[in-house]
Amino acid sequence: MPHFALLVALAALAVLGYWVGKQRSLQLVGGGRGIRKLHSLPAYYGFLTALWCALPALLIMAVWLLLQDTIISSLVLSKLPVALRGQNAGELGLLTNDIRNIVLGNIPAAAARPEVLVAAQDYRRLQGIADLALSGLVLAAGLAGLAWVRSRINPALRARNSVERIIELLLLGCSMIAVFVTLGIVLSVLYESLRFFHAVSLDQFLLGLQWSPQTALRADQVGSSGAFGAVPLFLGTVMISGIAMLVAVPVGLFSAIYLAEYANRKFRASVKPVLEILAGIPTVVYGFFAALTVGPFLRHTGELVGLKVASESALAAGLVMGIMIIPFISSLADDMITAVPQSLRDGAYALGATRSETIRQVVLRAALPGIVGGVLLAISRAIGETMIVVMAAGLAANMTANPLEAVTTVTVQIVTLLTGDQEFDSPKTLAAFALGLVLFVVTLILNVVALKVVRKYREQYE
Repeated sequence: MPHFALLVALAALAVLGYWVGKQRSLQLVGGGRGIRKLHSLPAYYGFLTALWCALPALLIMAVWLLLQDTIISSLVLSKLPVALRGQNAGELGLLTNDIRNIVLGNIPAAAARPEVLVAAQDYRRLQGIADLALSGLVLAAGLAGLAWVRSRINPALRARNSVERIIELLLLGCSMIAVFVTLGIVLSVLYESLRFFHAVSLDQFLLGLQWSPQTALRADQVGSSGAFGAVPLFLGTVMISGIAMLVAVPVGLFSAIYLAEYANRKFRASVKPVLEILAGIPTVVYGFFAALTVGPFLRHTGELVGLKVASESALAAGLVMGIMIIPFISSLADDMITAVPQSLRDGAYALGATRSETIRQVVLRAALPGIVGGVLLAISRAIGETMIVVMAAGLAANMTANPLEAVTTVTVQIVTLLTGDQEFDSPKTLAAFALGLVLFVVTLILNVVALKVVRKYREQYE
């Protein structure tokens, strides 16, 4: 049975379990006013039955699918000729991939060696047996759970407590998965970064002024072993992010002030969704807009006034990135401004303040923690942007403070270093993890600062 069909069957079994559990509880007390004799509402007995139908079966299915390919591959490889089984781990891995590709149809069977084709047929046969066994085991587990809970249902059973406990454990499991995934990402990046710093010193990486990770062909070329000074990347990242924030902060903040304080309800209801549509546009679309429209426009405008503007410039990338970030700042600032109690505005008006004075002296001060936090989060978003910079600012790691020239950023270099088939034992590839670690630390610091600002200056109004 296909896995999707198995999930549908399991969902139907859970629905059946809900109905059986509910009807069983009502049957025990005679229904009607007899419900008062039950510890919990009848629906909780149904939910308890449904959960015991689905959860154990889903757990079995997850573990089975996690181990199935490994076990089948081991069984298939054990039947190969001795000459093929005696290869090293890397060659066996390639052989296993070839077998799986033949099974999936990615490689024509006619192009495979006879022994590999036999192994693929064996793999397909074992996979069919495994899928059939999985279907039977999962459905049997679901039926067993249904029957077990139905036999335990009685008026004194604390079904509501059991359901809430199971839901609590599920929520705890989801939160732990998120924590462990984050921890795994951090540890993997940290491990590869330490490998890089064994080959390149930390001060050379953080303070070096030349970035040329490509290994030269001759020893007399500049950076024959690669130059890994990341200062040009940091400078380009700061420059583009700074330009973006110079565009996004005033436009986003002023639009939020107008929509929250000056615009009528009809105008606000129509303009605010349109403004927030900018947040849903894919970044690659912004990149095309920057490369095909903004970049040429800036270059032609620069020629008219006697300035030399590169086709790919930090200014073009920063302007378009600022447009992309406007909804983040505008939406957060609007929420903070509208959250300020009307009583503060009324008090300011009673003291003779005008609308603009009330906004400057009362509303913005009260909403300042949330606005600052939103700006810091927007900076983190700008630092992590990649696609716009790739298409509008270029790949050149120039050590310059001129926004009219081409620059690059940390994220762009990470993409460049990891594009294509790479060996993870050279400083060139490992440099991507070091850059990722720096980016992670900077973003984390900005997020922590944003949270501290909000918590320190937050005021609760009655």
